[in-house]
Amino acid sequence: MNQFMLRALELAALGRGHVSPNPMVGCVITHQLGDSEPRIIGEGWHQRYGEWHAEVNAIRSVRPEDTHLLPEATVYVTLEPCSHWGKTPPCADLLIENRVRRVICCNDDPNPLVSGQGFDKLRAAGIEVETGVMAELGRQLNARFFTFFEKKRPYIILKWAETADGFIAGEQGRQVKISGDLAHRLVHRWRSEEDAIMVGTNTARLDNPRLNTRLWPGKNPTRIVVDNALSLDQTLHLFDGSQPTIVFHTCEDDTLAGRPNVIHAFTHSLIHALTTLHERKIQSILVEGGTSLINSFLQAGLWDEMRVFRSQAMLGGGIAAPTVQGEMMSREMVGLDELTVYTNSPGS
Repeated sequence: MNQFMLRALELAALGRGHVSPNPMVGCVITHQLGDSEPRIIGEGWHQRYGEWHAEVNAIRSVRPEDTHLLPEATVYVTLEPCSHWGKTPPCADLLIENRVRRVICCNDDPNPLVSGQGFDKLRAAGIEVETGVMAELGRQLNARFFTFFEKKRPYIILKWAETADGFIAGEQGRQVKISGDLAHRLVHRWRSEEDAIMVGTNTARLDNPRLNTRLWPGKNPTRIVVDNALSLDQTLHLFDGSQPTIVFHTCEDDTLAGRPNVIHAFTHSLIHALTTLHERKIQSILVEGGTSLINSFLQAGLWDEMRVFRSQAMLGGGIAAPTVQGEMMSREMVGLDELTVYTNSPGS
């Protein structure tokens, strides 16, 4: 059983960066003849938002000569089949139409539009349903989706690069190249996988970042900048209109509204800003700095994952890097840089 669910999870991950605000979902259809080993007769995944879901693609992949096996088939799917009409028809109805024998699933869907109703439909149609198989792996895969519905905020990833002596930038915030080219390319891949990318006022002013995915083939995230006093120069790349930009500020009188592709949003706290982003259906944010903004997330305990590059370079002085927190999940070398990933576990 586990080998087929692992395959479904592997397929689901192929949708990363392409399906939000939908979850990543994979599906494997197997058939067993007598005492022989089950064999895969169909598989698929949700490939792009607005397009067919995993169950549809899996059933469509079944060869014509094998379609008669579907009433005896077992379907492994990583998330509860949807029970409502969205951009596509309900997947639960499709499984019922094809009279599959059994559905095995990792997780219930936390979306109130589904939330057990898909399983109820299947059981009412006489289909055997088993849930909770490799549930923890399923939750890890769709951590952004579960965080969005359960915590009512986006999934927060804090990212920075620091020198061997613990600095994130030079004196007065001067921009310094810390990590290598491989790390830079990896960060652009990360950007393509998240809904939004966030920086603070000083980072925007001193670095003038584009915050796009020019080093990786993928979608550009929504750019978010915290500019409380609306003091940033409007000629910065953030305001070039090339991708959506949200500016959070605390000015009652916003006279800069109306720039192309730039949305101004009043906020009185970090929690309020995250609530606003949740309302805008943003499920994940990559926070790229600087230190002040990252520390505000750390102090509030509002983060889920931390990705820290450490280079071999020494700076000797400058802006100190944030203090690492949480539980270490992985460590690897990316070129000459060490990448360590931490999670904000309950016990940390």
